[in-house]
Amino acid sequence: MFSILSLLRNGEYMLAIMNVLSRCFVVFCCTPIHEFAHAFVANKCGDDTARLKGRLTINPLAHLDPIGTLMIFLVGFGYAKPVPVNPARLKHPRRDFALISLAGPVSNVIMGFICVFIASALNAFSGDNATVAAIIQFFYYAAQVNVMLAVFNLIPIPPLDGSRILTAVLPDKIYFSIMKYERYIMIAFMVIVFTGIADRPLYILSGILMNIISFIPNLIFG
Repeated sequence: MFSILSLLRNGEYMLAIMNVLSRCFVVFCCTPIHEFAHAFVANKCGDDTARLKGRLTINPLAHLDPIGTLMIFLVGFGYAKPVPVNPARLKHPRRDFALISLAGPVSNVIMGFICVFIASALNAFSGDNATVAAIIQFFYYAAQVNVMLAVFNLIPIPPLDGSRILTAVLPDKIYFSIMKYERYIMIAFMVIVFTGIADRPLYILSGILMNIISFIPNLIFG
């Protein structure tokens, strides 16, 4: 939101509009795909809990969390309603739970790559067309937000995906002793996010990941 306000103050109204639209695209398209990825992998691993609860869908209304959605517009990254997983139904609980958790962020990285690829391709052949330039900016912003979502969700703090991935490496006793304080840890982390303390490390990590997924498009399109 602060970047959007900065664009408006500088008179860059088209870029501000593209920024807002790209975040709407992430909220109503990319976030549902993120949650669908969790549900899809869970179903493939033997747990149909998410499917039975109507979460094996890309319908945004089935996945969006009000606070997590607001965060996407305010700070560029956020979260949706967690997909329910029953470890008892998984074929290989420890490994499968980690794969299910990883599926969401991976889907965001893939979508970020697709957005960068489209933006780079259009940029290579657009010339000075203002409309195409606006579309390029839209896909570039969408890629940035997707990457931020992936990085944010990979943080190993409950209830983010990164904390679930820890199930593959941490002993059960240690993992579940941490999860007892999930709500309090998340509240503390939200305070850190909204006060801006986490901004710099998150933006640095997001920038590194953006450079990685931009490598092939830049190689192809210059």
